[in-house]
Amino acid sequence: MYNDAKKRYQLLLNVNNAIIDKSNRETLFEALAHEIRKLFHNDRFSINLYDPKTNKLSFFSTADGVIPQELDKRERPLDHGAISKHVINTKQCLIIRNLAHYQYWPSAKAMYDAGLKATIACPLLIRGKVLGSMNISYREQPSDIESLAQFFEELSGQVSLAVDNMLAHTQMQNINENLKKQKNYLLQEVDNHYDPDHFFFTSPQMWDLISQLEIFAETDASILITGETGTGKDYIARCIHNLSHRRNSMFVKISCPSLSPSLFESELFGHSKGAFTGAHSQKIGRLEMANGGTLFLDEIGELSPALQAKLLQVLQEQTFERVGDSNSITVDFRIIAATNKDLHESINKNQFRSDLFYRLDTLPLHIPALRERPEDIPFLLQKLTETESLKMNKQPPIYSSSVINTLAEYPWPGNVRELKNLVKRLIILKANQRVYLEDVQNILCMHTSDQQEDALTNEPLSLHEMEKKHIEKVLHITNGRIGGQEGAAYLLDIPRTTLQYRIRKHGINLNDFRR
Repeated sequence: MYNDAKKRYQLLLNVNNAIIDKSNRETLFEALAHEIRKLFHNDRFSINLYDPKTNKLSFFSTADGVIPQELDKRERPLDHGAISKHVINTKQCLIIRNLAHYQYWPSAKAMYDAGLKATIACPLLIRGKVLGSMNISYREQPSDIESLAQFFEELSGQVSLAVDNMLAHTQMQNINENLKKQKNYLLQEVDNHYDPDHFFFTSPQMWDLISQLEIFAETDASILITGETGTGKDYIARCIHNLSHRRNSMFVKISCPSLSPSLFESELFGHSKGAFTGAHSQKIGRLEMANGGTLFLDEIGELSPALQAKLLQVLQEQTFERVGDSNSITVDFRIIAATNKDLHESINKNQFRSDLFYRLDTLPLHIPALRERPEDIPFLLQKLTETESLKMNKQPPIYSSSVINTLAEYPWPGNVRELKNLVKRLIILKANQRVYLEDVQNILCMHTSDQQEDALTNEPLSLHEMEKKHIEKVLHITNGRIGGQEGAAYLLDIPRTTLQYRIRKHGINLNDFRR
């Protein structure tokens, strides 16, 4: 029947109709194996995929029929599958009438030892690319093996197309799954750090700031947010995003201090599978994830000049290529950057590019330090105590008027973040108890008495000194521990990598705080 062109066409059409609607590898292979068994008897049917990057073979799905022990592994080197290797290299079908004569090939010996005597193998070719091989084997050599091989070769064209489509479908599913995971992670990060009901203020400075950001949110112009550490630059950036027309797309944060030069391009641009050692799958970069949404460059002042140049080019063109891929990707995102540095001073010292600064500084937004708006402190203290007590399921502490007045006069080098950390600690230590001035002093002035430094005075300190002292205070509280829910990074509400960077920058020795 295989010599009749019409019958061959009908048989191939039947196979095509049986496999065309299959949605995964297993169901496709099962349907194909079932149709082949209907056409002619066989004792083993398998499809081997070939990966030229690793030079390995793997099963498209579990083989049908006899399973030789040596060929039972999901993945194996190409040299261990000599029959498949031969058809992959030659791109020609192979007929072996007696496997006993080929026992110097490991795969042939394994099949012979399992009771198989003859086999037909055909390459799976599509657009000049070899996907692998399709193999059919017998315990006894069929009398019409030549006709079977010709039909099998024709069938391999259809199978190649079906396998290629399924591999593309699987790859797309994996990419979509990775995107979902990345989106869920980022959205979870937003949920953990942004709550519009937890933005507390009463001061005229903050009302002016809110009026500004509402106006800025209506545009797509880039925004540069400045302010000391702990003033809420991240929070304000998320407010702008959530007020903008881009709020239904992603807010993607890039922590510039944690970007190492070796991972910069992969992290921002993404990479294709096999682009470098360890790139086992395609990765979507942060820039691509921000498409349609907002790209937040946190602590942009900490980025090295070399990386600033790379970033500037992408921000200007909004076009890039994944690492290991030559296809250009165009993205549309709104840029918000933040820094606690004086970038004008950094430009004068040749530490920051002026062209990047002017690219970011279209709409400047400055967040005042907490000490510049002391009228906010009593209200913040009250609201933060209510919300944090609720989170911890504890009764709130009771503040004396002297404590509230003293806290309103404290310079707060760590700003709102420091106040929030104080509140958390007092809730743990003084739940449903009255807080006295001594309690507050014990927390805020823990290790400065030897140097006769009183943190409750308004003695002026540089921003650098205040940041260092605040980090040291928190490290003293955590006994030098950085990670975990009892660590300094958690209390400071910053990424662990950012804290490690700042510890190195200030020359802080963790051993000084470990007890």
